[in-house]
Amino acid sequence: MKTAVSSGIIPYRTTRGKIEYLVLKSRTKDWEFPKGSIEGDEELQQAALREVEEETGITGIRIVDGFREDYSYIFESDGHTIHKTVHLFIGHSMEASADLSKEHNDHQWRTYEQAKNTLTHSATKQILEKAHDHIKKNQDNIPEE
Repeated sequence: MKTAVSSGIIPYRTTRGKIEYLVLKSRTKDWEFPKGSIEGDEELQQAALREVEEETGITGIRIVDGFREDYSYIFESDGHTIHKTVHLFIGHSMEASADLSKEHNDHQWRTYEQAKNTLTHSATKQILEKAHDHIKKNQDNIPEE
């Protein structure tokens, strides 16, 4: 079995005191967070920041300290079984708009409950729950727009 590693970010912003999360709709119609493969000798956080910029056009995201959650899944590609591990960080965005890459068809800034209901996979829903708790506990240290 082949293995693959991806890294991504749970982008969020604060608007009028409310936390909103950016979710993307992939070409396969899954709602997810920006993520992608590690390139060369990139660190996980470097890859996550690059991927969010490539997939959304958002720059200047600040990774929130003290949070990293991982999940794994197995899929088939070109006749091979692949075990993929995804590492997700939280990223605070000061930008309101996104310029999507060709990898995604749609994007939405959603409240916590809306994002949780929009995400396709249970693993990312569970990680969003942990991320939301982490943000709320540390909100005093995170600047607002």
